[in-house]
Amino acid sequence: MRLVDGPGNSLRLRDARLSDVPALAALIELSARCLQAGDYSPAQIEGALGTVFGVDSQLIADGTYFVVEAAGADGKSVLAGCGGWSKRKTLFGGDQRSGREDHLLDPLGDNARIRAFFVHPEWARRGIGSMILDACENAAMAMGFRGFEMGATVTGERLYRVRGYEPRERLEVPLANGASLLIIRMEKHCRSEGRAGSVA
Repeated sequence: MRLVDGPGNSLRLRDARLSDVPALAALIELSARCLQAGDYSPAQIEGALGTVFGVDSQLIADGTYFVVEAAGADGKSVLAGCGGWSKRKTLFGGDQRSGREDHLLDPLGDNARIRAFFVHPEWARRGIGSMILDACENAAMAMGFRGFEMGATVTGERLYRVRGYEPRERLEVPLANGASLLIIRMEKHCRSEGRAGSVA
């Protein structure tokens, strides 16, 4: 289990486990309802929770999904955030999404996928998203990938722009309840020169 101390040693990052799935599902729902309410309508969030947002157990099985644990007010450990990367073609969506493409990507020609980032509202804007993103990019580069791609929400786009991701395409994803969700396909590539392992 990989552990990374966060600010004040109050946060730790580790691989997600299948036993985390119920807690992850609760975290994803809470995060979507609270943190994305300013960017999406209630109908969009409700539809996304049934179509797009959710746990992708393939990421957990692949060992490419992370959680950040924090000490709660009662001293017990809580999940403060989650997110991962993928060596498979699917760009976004949990287990419930149809049309998944789970065949493996080629690190020499394809971008690793950055996937399913959600932060607990009480732990928002404390660097948790950046902590997980660093872990994802480093792990993907260790596997030979030199570029990254994601389907970002409007809410997440702001963080990813700061981290060097550039928008490539805006997609209106149909949801099961008849609404649609704006997703931004974003990319980031390693620099061809400069210090080894740097990304742009």
